[in-house]
Order: sequence, then structure tokens, then C-alpha cells
Amino acid sequence: MKLDTGLSTRHLREVPAAARAAEDAGFDALWIPEAGNDAFLPSAIAAEHTKSIKIGTSVAIAFPRSPMITASTAWDLAGLSEGRFIVGLGTQVKGHIERRYSTKWEAPVPKLREYIQSMRAIFKCWSEGGAKLSFQGKYYNFSLMTPFFTPAKHNFANIPIHIAGVNEHILRLAGELCDGLHAHPFNSPKYLREYVVPNVEKGLAKSGRSRKDFTLQTTAFVIVGRNQDEIKKTREAVRQQISFYASTRTYKVVLDMHGWGDIAQRLNEKAAKGEWSAMAKEITDEMLDVYTVSGTFDDIHDKVMARYEGLLDRLAFYNPYRAGVDDAEWRKLAKRFNG
Repeated sequence: MKLDTGLSTRHLREVPAAARAAEDAGFDALWIPEAGNDAFLPSAIAAEHTKSIKIGTSVAIAFPRSPMITASTAWDLAGLSEGRFIVGLGTQVKGHIERRYSTKWEAPVPKLREYIQSMRAIFKCWSEGGAKLSFQGKYYNFSLMTPFFTPAKHNFANIPIHIAGVNEHILRLAGELCDGLHAHPFNSPKYLREYVVPNVEKGLAKSGRSRKDFTLQTTAFVIVGRNQDEIKKTREAVRQQISFYASTRTYKVVLDMHGWGDIAQRLNEKAAKGEWSAMAKEITDEMLDVYTVSGTFDDIHDKVMARYEGLLDRLAFYNPYRAGVDDAEWRKLAKRFNG
């Protein structure tokens, strides 16, 4: 299992130093979220200022962008990074798509299926120097590509596509069409073992592939500190974050796996009223222990491996590495995971 990290800054001017620091510390990949900032611009900067670390979006929201736009950006980033770039895509939820992006919400899994298929068709067209482009679907249609608009060829046309998913149909889609899955940070080993992996494997079987052909990863709630006081403080912040995720109906299945589905409704009602501090009180210590793993820098490697080995291929901590903070401990930890 490889240890990755997320981008630690939201400021573009700070991306070069942050990306170089992550690479120098020994992380295998740098994942860039789309939470208040675009995910692709920092990816380009990180690619320019690093040499070996993989770079991916975690995740870019698909539907507000045309597949052609996403494919064009991914193509350029694959060339710039010399094959280190991974496209990570997500659907978001209905409220955000309609009210934050002012985009039409349609059946997300069938639409995402076409999104991925059309991106593959576009990549194939460009890898063949602008050969005939033909993709016809219910949601997307592409039939025009001229030499003027065909990007320069490069040797990295097989661009990995990962998607984020929580529920069964999108998990099966990931296994069928994608190179990897971003499992949601709000997860447990039981949910991964009994729900995520079996559904991914159904998709893999449909495409004639096996588990070894696929990358399963997550940004997990790993709480690490130099002592118990630091760990306790971070646990309370994570309790609040978990209450936020658990209030979203889409993620109810993660609670259902442990018999806590009724809590989702109470959290949703509190969120609707803006009762954010009260939400955290719904997350018990027992729940926190199920959805997180805690430890010091000395023992967290073994705890993470005991929890996720055989389930995940890649893992990043929810709170990312920040250069200048516990550098020596992070370097040792990255070396234990990545060699």
C-alpha cells in the first residue's frame, strides 16, 4: 500500500514549494482537491515543478465541464508530467450541481458512464493524430475533430481515469470502465470489505478484468500526532467533519453498515437548521473509533496496515503533510510505506 498526500495549500503561488516538498518527503502521489479552488491549475504547476511524484485530481467535478474540456486539460497535463497525471472525477450531489454550478442534474451514473466513454474516444482520436471522432450517446455526442483543433501527440495517451463513488451502481461503473476508485474518506474497513470491493469486482468481471488491474484508494481519517494531547485535539475536529459527511443522505450506506442509519436523518435535520456544533454530539466515541484510526508517528504505520492492508492500494491522510511541520516524522513514515 502506497502512502500519498494531499496538496497542503490553496494558494497557487505556494504550489511549487508544496509539491516539491511532498516529492522530497517521499510520498508516492500528490492529490489535489476541488474544494474552493480549481483542481487542474495546481496540477499543472505541480507537474512543472516535480520530477517523479504522481499527480491527480481528487476529485474534479465532471458535469459542469464538457468531456471535451476535461479531456483537453488532461491530455496537456499528461504530456507536461510525462505520464504522471491521473484524472480523478466526481459527480457531486444534486444540490451543488444545480445551485452552485447552475448545471442540469441528470441520472448521474448513466451520464458519468458516457462521460468516461466519450473521454476515451477523444483520447483515442488524438492518439491517432486526429482520426475520425465518433461518440453518440444520450447525454453526449462528439462527431467533429479537425486538424486545427487536434492537440500535439505525445507518448502518454493512456491517461488513467479514476472516479469517486459511495453507492453500488457507481462502484460497479468504476470497476467496469475506470482505472481506479476514490473511496470516500467517510468509510470503515467493514464498508470497504463488504460493500465497496464486492461491487467493484462485479464491474471488473463485466470488463474481463481482475482486482490487480485496478487501484482502490482513499483519503482516510487517520489521526496522527506526537502525543495523546495532539491526537485528542485532532479527534474532536474529525468528529465534527464526520458529522458533516454523515448528514448527507448519499453517504447513509456507510452508517447502515454498522446499524447507525437512523443518525443520518437527525444529522440532516440539524444541518438544515445550521446547528453545526450540535451535529458533532451525534458522533459517539464508538463511531469515531470505527471511522478513524489514531496513533503516534511511531505506531501509526502498523495500525494503518492492520486496518487497510488487502483492501486499499493507496492511502492519504485526511490532514495532509505540510512542509516544516514534523518533517522528520513524515519522511520516516513515507519511507516505511513507499520504501
